[in-house]
Amino acid sequence: MTETENKVAPAGDGRTYASVTGAYWAFTLTDGALRMLVLLHFHQLGFTPLDIAFLFLLYEAMGIITNFLGGWIGARFGLRITLFAGLAVQISALLMLSATDPAWTALFSVGYVMVAQALSGVAKDLTKMSSKSAVKLVVASEEAGLLFRWVAVLTGSKNALKGVGFLLGGVMLEGLGFTHALYAMAGMLAVVLAAALVTIKADLGRAKTKIVKRDLFAKTREINFLSAARVFLFASRDVWFVVGAPVFLYDQLGWSFDRVGLFMAVWVVGYGIVQALVPRFLRRTRDAGSAARGAVLWGSVLALLPAMIAAGLTPGWMPAEFGAGDAPAIILVGGLLLFGVVFAVNSALHSYLIVAYSDADKVALNVGFYYMANAVGRFAGTLLSGLVYQLAGLTATLWVSAAMVLLAVMLTVPLGGGRRAIPQSG
Repeated sequence: MTETENKVAPAGDGRTYASVTGAYWAFTLTDGALRMLVLLHFHQLGFTPLDIAFLFLLYEAMGIITNFLGGWIGARFGLRITLFAGLAVQISALLMLSATDPAWTALFSVGYVMVAQALSGVAKDLTKMSSKSAVKLVVASEEAGLLFRWVAVLTGSKNALKGVGFLLGGVMLEGLGFTHALYAMAGMLAVVLAAALVTIKADLGRAKTKIVKRDLFAKTREINFLSAARVFLFASRDVWFVVGAPVFLYDQLGWSFDRVGLFMAVWVVGYGIVQALVPRFLRRTRDAGSAARGAVLWGSVLALLPAMIAAGLTPGWMPAEFGAGDAPAIILVGGLLLFGVVFAVNSALHSYLIVAYSDADKVALNVGFYYMANAVGRFAGTLLSGLVYQLAGLTATLWVSAAMVLLAVMLTVPLGGGRRAIPQSG
C-alpha cells in the first residue's frame, strides 16, 4: 500500500470546518435547553428523582451505542453524513416530545419520554463525534500546541453554549411552556440543517484504508486507559449534576425554574470558558506525556472538592455557624462552581489526549470509542444521581463523586510517564 493510500481524504478548507462547528454549536443550544425543559417540567408534574433519572437513561445508553458505531460510520462514509443525521434525528426527537400529554399514566409517560430522549442521545453523539473528529483533520500536520488550543476552544465553546442552553430552557419553560419551546427549537434546527446541506460539501473524515471489525475493538494501551478514566471522570460529575443539585435547589432552597436554570447555565458556561482557556495557563503541556501527568495532578485536586462540599453540608462535620442561615447554599453553590473550574481543566486535558493519541486515518474510530466510554460514565452517573439522591440525599451523591474521581486518577497514572509523540497524518 502506498503512502498516499494511507492518508485520509482531503479535509477541505477552514470554511468546511467552520460550517461543521457552527451546526454543532446550534445543536448544543437545543441539547442544553432540552435537558432543562425535561428535568423541570416532569419534576413539576410530580415525577420522583429516580423517575427523572430514568428519563435520561436511554439518552445516555444510546450514546454508548452511537459512539461505538458512529466512529465506524464516520470513518467509512465521512463525517458529513453523521452530522446531517444527527441534526435530523434531533428534530424528530423534539417533535416527538412535543406530543406528550399530562393525562398519560406515569408509566407510559416515562417510557415515551425515554424513547424520545434515546433519539436525542443518538443525535447528540453523532454531531459531537463529527465536530471533534474534524478538528484533528484540519490541524493534523501542525505542531502539538496548536492542536491543544483548537481542541480546548472547540470543547470549551461547546460547553459554554450548552450552559446558555440550560438558561434558555428554564426561560422558555417559564415564558413559552413545554410544547411551544420544543416547536421553536425544532424550527431553529431545521433552518440549521438546511444551511448545512448547502454549505458542507467536503468528504470530511472518510478513511482511505479499509475498516475491519478488529478496528472497532483493537485500541492502543493509551486509548484504553484514557477511555476507562473517562468513564469515572464524567460519572463523578453527573452523579450530582443531573438530578441531585437542580432538584435540591428547587425543593430545599426554594429556587424558581429560571433561577435553577441560571445556576446550571453559569456552571456550564464557566466550565466551558475555563476549558477553552486551559492552554493559556498550562503552557508546558506540549505533548501527550505532559498532558497525562497534568491530568493526574489536576484529578487529585478535583477529588478533594466534592468531599469538602459534602463535609460542609453534613451536620457535625463543621462548626455550627457554617450550617446556619444561607451558609449551606453558599457552601453548595461556591463549592460546585470551584468544582467546575477544576473539572474543566481535567476535561480539557482528557479531550486533548484522545485526539493526540489518535492516528489521523482512524481518528473517528478512536474518538467514537472514547466518547462511548464517556457515555458509559454519564449513564452510570445519571442513574446514580436519581437513585443515591432519593435514598440518601445530596451529600451522598457528593461522596460518590469524590470516590469516582479517585478511580479516574488511578486509571490516568499509567499514562503519566509516557513520552509518545503526537501522531501526525501520513
